Amino acid sequence: MIVVAIIGIIAAVSIPNYMKARDTSQKNTCINNLRTIDRLTQQWAFENNKVSTDTYSLTDPSLLAHFKGSTLPICPGDGVYTPGGTLSDEPTCSKSSLGHTL
Repeated sequence: MIVVAIIGIIAAVSIPNYMKARDTSQKNTCINNLRTIDRLTQQWAFENNKVSTDTYSLTDPSLLAHFKGSTLPICPGDGVYTPGGTLSDEPTCSKSSLGHTL
């Protein structure tokens, strides 16, 4: 009975810490993905003589060719990445309210 109580106490302390660590890890991975998207978009724009006021799409095949496997990274928090509108704007994640922002 005492062993079960001790295991319960350990679980009560460790599970919230695990959840917080998981959320922090997902947020940091998403931020790094946004940086990668922004960096590769800027590289694509430079190579294609685009200007900062040009718009772009994350589904453009010539842009996707810059990503490994020609696919966008995936937000680990099940968010969706969207372009910033123009090349001078940063891409965003639908989970930005949870800190998934550049």
